[in-house]
Order: sequence, then C-alpha cells, then structure tokens
Amino acid sequence: MLTFILSILLLIGGYFIYGSFVERVFGVDEHRKTPAYTHMDGVDYVPMGWSKIFLIQFLNIAGLGPIFGAVLGAVYGPVAFLWIVFGSIFGGAVHDYLSGMMSVRNQGMSLPELGGQYMGTVFKQIMRAFTVILMVLVGAVFIAGPSGLLAELTPEYLNYTFWCTVIFAYYILATLLPIDKLIGKIYPVFGFALLFMAIGIGAMIVWNNAPIPEITLSNLHNMHPDPQQFPIFPMLFISIACGAVSGFHATQSPLVARCMKNERQGRRIFYGAMIAEGIVALIWAAAAMSFFEDVGGLQQFLADNGNQASIVVDKIAHSWLGKIGGLLAIIGVIAAPITSGDTAFRSARLIVADFIKYAQRPILNRIWVALPLFVAGFIILQMDFNVLWRYFAWSNQTLAASTLWVITVYLVREKKCFWISLLPAVFMTMVVSTYIVVAPEGFGLPLAAGYGTGGAMTLISILWFGYWMRKTKTHNFL
Repeated sequence: MLTFILSILLLIGGYFIYGSFVERVFGVDEHRKTPAYTHMDGVDYVPMGWSKIFLIQFLNIAGLGPIFGAVLGAVYGPVAFLWIVFGSIFGGAVHDYLSGMMSVRNQGMSLPELGGQYMGTVFKQIMRAFTVILMVLVGAVFIAGPSGLLAELTPEYLNYTFWCTVIFAYYILATLLPIDKLIGKIYPVFGFALLFMAIGIGAMIVWNNAPIPEITLSNLHNMHPDPQQFPIFPMLFISIACGAVSGFHATQSPLVARCMKNERQGRRIFYGAMIAEGIVALIWAAAAMSFFEDVGGLQQFLADNGNQASIVVDKIAHSWLGKIGGLLAIIGVIAAPITSGDTAFRSARLIVADFIKYAQRPILNRIWVALPLFVAGFIILQMDFNVLWRYFAWSNQTLAASTLWVITVYLVREKKCFWISLLPAVFMTMVVSTYIVVAPEGFGLPLAAGYGTGGAMTLISILWFGYWMRKTKTHNFL
C-alpha cells in the first residue's frame, strides 16, 4: 500500500514541481491571442472554458490504454509502477504539454504540419501518412473494444455488430458537427462515469487494504510467466503506453489548442490531463495486482480467460463496487475509448484538411474529407481486435518518439532547455526500434538482435542530432 500511495503523491507532486519547470522552459505569454480568437470559425476554432477543455483532453487521451494497458502491464509486477510514475512525469506529460503548446503558438496546427515546420518537408509527408493511418486505426480499435464490452452486458440480440454500428454512427456525428455541439455537451457525462470509476476503484483499494506488492529490491524483477519471450524492456513500455507516454496524445492536442482562451491554461489542460491519466493507470495496475491476491493470481485469471483485460476490469468493478457502482464503472471504461475514437476520426479530418488546405466551415467540405476515412475505418474494423491492438501499441509509441524529436528540435531552435525532451526521445527511440525487431508482429528475432538493432538506431539518432546542431551552429546545452 505504501508504494501505491507514494506513487499517487509523486504524480501529483510532479504536476506542481516538474510541470511548473516545463512551463517556465516553454515561456507562456498570457497576453498573446490564442487561435480560438484569431481563427474563430464556429466549428473547430471555438473559445471554451478551461475546465471543459481539460475534460475533453482527458477523455480524448484516456482510451483503453490506461485501463487495459495497465492491467496487462501489471503482469510484469511492481516495476510497472515505476514506468507509470516516471514515464508520466518526465515523458508523457512533457510530450503532451509541449506538443500542445507548440500547436497553440502555431495557429492550432496539426501534428504533421508542426513536424514539417521544424523537421522539413520529407518528415512532414511521412508524418501525414503515418498519423492519418494511426488515427483511423485508433478509431477502429476504439469501436471494437467498447462494442465487445457492451455486447457482454446487454441482451443477446444487442450483439457486437449492433454496438459497432451504433458507435460508428456516433463517430460520424462527432467528426462532422462543431466541437461545442456534441463533444462539448456529452463529454461531461462520460467524464463523470470515468472519474467515478477511477475514484471508486482507488477508494476500494485503500478500504480493503488491498495486498499491493511493494517496490523492493526482491520485487524489482520480471514477474511475467514467460520472461524470455516478454522481457521488461521493451515489452512493458509498449504494453503501458497511454498511462505513461503516448504519441496519440499529440494528435489530440490541436483539437483543444484551437479552443483555449489563454496560454496560461496549458499546464492544467495538457500536463494535468496526462498526470490524471497516469493516476488512472496506476489505480488499475494496483487493482489488478492486488484483487487476485498477488501477481501470480492475476496471471492465472488472465490465462483462464483468454488474456482479456476486459474480463479483469468487469470482475474487479462488480466485486468491489456492487451492481450499480460496477455498472457505472463499466460505463466509464466504455466511455473512455469511445471518447478517444470519436476525436481520432475528427483529428484525421483536420490533418487531411490542413494538408489539402480545404476549409472546414461548410458541412459538405467536412463530409467529403471524412467519408474516405470512415470507409477505411470500416475495413480495418473487420480485423481481429488483438492484432489491431498490437499494431496500434507499437505505432503509438513510434509516433511518441517522433514527436519528442520534433519538440527537441523546436526547443533547440528557440534556444530553450532541450534536455527535457531529448532524454525521453532517446529512450523511446530505443524502445520502439528494439520492439519491432523482437515482437511476434514485427521481425520476431532473438532479443540480442533487438538490443543490437535498437542500440544502433538510437546511436544513429543521437549522432544525427549532434550533426544537425553542429551544422546549424546551435550550441545551447542548457
């Protein structure tokens, strides 16, 4: 229990201490007009209060990742707590805040356009293709996940296909309507369910004095039942993505960057939402490790139930919160991915519109841009969910590494302390380049080959960065 409580306190302290430092590095200007006013169009650029924007950002980024990812990451043992806490404070929150504020400073520019502005045209074209594909993939993943849960909770005639259709129809409306007409109104309801779920499960952990394994020297090892095939590095850092570092978040930030009234709100919205997501991930990791008495019990339960995190979530919620509380908790778990999937398609629309410079105020323009995206999403939805999730997880972290490099170049150009993004950029480069070599959905090579390739790719990235700094005569080593 001590580890759990200290982890919560560290995340909160990270927001106030390190978050303030990152904010000073960026240098907010509360007198600068934000894109919400300079580009107001009543559709995507709409001034909104910070509390509502925070909730939108939090729900955008808190999909299945901080819940399902944390449950599956818990099989590695208490080492998962370290990744959630330090990954959120020094990686994810820095990534989210700076990418969001860069968008605010650049007229609400989408991620690929930001990448092109600071990394060049070739990089921009690659990011355009990569992010649109990822957004459609996310939208499909976040239809399949909640549809499966809803099918389990409702009568048999309300099956998986029915719920896929309902959620898909909602996504179409959320993608096309002005942001304050549907998303801005329905998110508070979803937000209540998600917050109730997190607070309720967290309270029951404390109330039951749940046997959460502590972080000790004897516990800091790989507890996965197959440690050879699933080593902590890099597997854990891919399994727990949205609860620590996630590239998907940077695609969502421009949505709220176009609605912020003042730059001073940035830390609350971007850094704060990531810390809140880290707390959600921490709660579910702790619940999963303790509900079944120990990590071994969790592993056995997963093995007996097809390794489905959704069944773990349902079991814990109904056992600890009762029928009504459990239902609200499950609604929160269902709402989280739905409120990420809808904005994933919306982000894809904005990215494509920015690319082709196609005004989005007329509804017909929005339909023409969104239609092929929905067709692609429908096709991808026919794939197996587990396969979708694995490819999403790696693509997500690859985008995070790329975004951190964009942020680093931006900080160098602005003569600011670039170390705050360089170090996590280097780490995530090592993670994703190692993972794709050793993972079954990648090349499936031995771990030694993965470490060698990952190390080489990381070294090349560092040397490239050093060469670029020397070439541009930038010597800001703050």
